[in-house]
Amino acid sequence: MSFITRRAALAGATALMTALTLAGQARAADDTIKIGVLHSLSGTMAISETTLKDTVLMMVDDLNKKGGLLGKKVEAVVVDPASNWPLFAEKARELISKDHVAVVFGCWTSVSRKSVLPVFEELNGLLFYPVQYEGEESSNNVFYTGAAPNQQAIPAVEYLMSKEGGEVKRWVLEGTDYVYPRTTNKILEAFLKSKGVPAEDIKVNYTPFGFSDWQTEVADIKKFASAGKKTAVVSTVNGDANVPFYKELANEGIKATDIPVVAFSVGEEELAGIDTKNLVGHLAAWNYFESVKNSTNEAFIKKWHTYIKNDKRVTNDPMEATYIGFKMWTQAVLQAGTTNVDAVRQAMYGQKVAAPGGFQAVMNTNHHLSKPVMIGEIQANGQFDIVWQTKAPIKADAWSPFLPEDKGKVADWTFPWNCGNCTSPKAVAYE
Repeated sequence: MSFITRRAALAGATALMTALTLAGQARAADDTIKIGVLHSLSGTMAISETTLKDTVLMMVDDLNKKGGLLGKKVEAVVVDPASNWPLFAEKARELISKDHVAVVFGCWTSVSRKSVLPVFEELNGLLFYPVQYEGEESSNNVFYTGAAPNQQAIPAVEYLMSKEGGEVKRWVLEGTDYVYPRTTNKILEAFLKSKGVPAEDIKVNYTPFGFSDWQTEVADIKKFASAGKKTAVVSTVNGDANVPFYKELANEGIKATDIPVVAFSVGEEELAGIDTKNLVGHLAAWNYFESVKNSTNEAFIKKWHTYIKNDKRVTNDPMEATYIGFKMWTQAVLQAGTTNVDAVRQAMYGQKVAAPGGFQAVMNTNHHLSKPVMIGEIQANGQFDIVWQTKAPIKADAWSPFLPEDKGKVADWTFPWNCGNCTSPKAVAYE
């Protein structure tokens, strides 16, 4: 055989092997449904977001043990945007365009969600966002499974204003300096003023992500509360800044009986890193606590402990919201018979899930859930004693009735997606 012939044969064999490899990869891809996991595993938000990554992996593992989805294995593609807001958008684009994921579960802060939103709308991706947020948004490409302000912030303040909650008269709105706290506090200021609270009885303060030197801020809170009126702190402090914040409250001897703190971003996971004996009685407002007693929650906690192989790892509200979103997405895929985004989106409306919080979660056409509201008191063991909750689930308001600029705005993605004041991606009918 001549050198040229041998070289041709070798080239032909190489080409054949390459073709077979690509064909094998294509078959493997056809047999796999990829989902994206977009949560910070490092940086200031890792304290909160790592658990949500683990929650998605638990759900994927459970789904695959039951045979997968549409007869295919489900594969989680995990990325770390590292608490870097522009990097969230970059990673989201890679998940959709490069990894070809069918859906993404991710983000915690609103600034990360705002960062990725244009990407999901441009590429017609689907994001399930599992954390309480400030509202003022409704996108055809996002399902919001956390609380809107009327499902957390407003009821929490109403509770503190009531006789049962201590009849609070003065308010410190303490937050991390980004979208969620600023917008939530704007809504809360308008709400408080509508209830007759004068401007001088409302103090608003913001600190950066990862803030640790709380002496001056906590001293200011103590001074503000010395005016003789019952004072409370409404905290939208996020991430690992909560650890030194609560430590400084304890250092200053601020007890819940004197100045109660109600937090919107502190749950069981955040308290796991804090000595809670000095924080007993301070509050958090969520739609779920691990201490809820019902069989669905018992099964949820048991599943978590079995998967994570650590009975001391707690559950929390954003985990439940992740669980609900994942279950609804799988149900919608089965109903649609495809992972096609437009088909799944239509199948999402009206999906119901028995939630660990002890209620039936329902997805509405405004891409938000109906959820109950619970107020919990911090206990010495890091758990919450539920001291108040709504009698029934509350439907989320994407737009606040307390902001004049929101009057007349609607959020309704009923096919063919005619949503007057929503974020407006290009919507196309699916076949």
